[in-house]
Amino acid sequence: MSIFEIGMLVGFGFAWPVNIYKSLKSRTAAGRSLTFQWAILFGYICGIIHKILYSNDIVLYLYILNFIMVSIDTFLYFRNRRLDRERLSSQTK
Repeated sequence: MSIFEIGMLVGFGFAWPVNIYKSLKSRTAAGRSLTFQWAILFGYICGIIHKILYSNDIVLYLYILNFIMVSIDTFLYFRNRRLDRERLSSQTK
């Protein structure tokens, strides 16, 4: 277990609830990057696999928590994209 790894995960861990809140409040996918979110999810999956296979310690739970938060934000991206399409569709009628 590395204090720097913990610091990185806690730092990112504080950022994701803010992103989730912004996604909920804005109700738009504008300015969001699905590719970026997939890359972050991939990184957390790699971290989880590494912890399970080589270094099983409490930090694994930080990876899982961050993965869950990014997953929630990714689902909100799809919801917001649908809302964007509905708004656009209602404006063209």
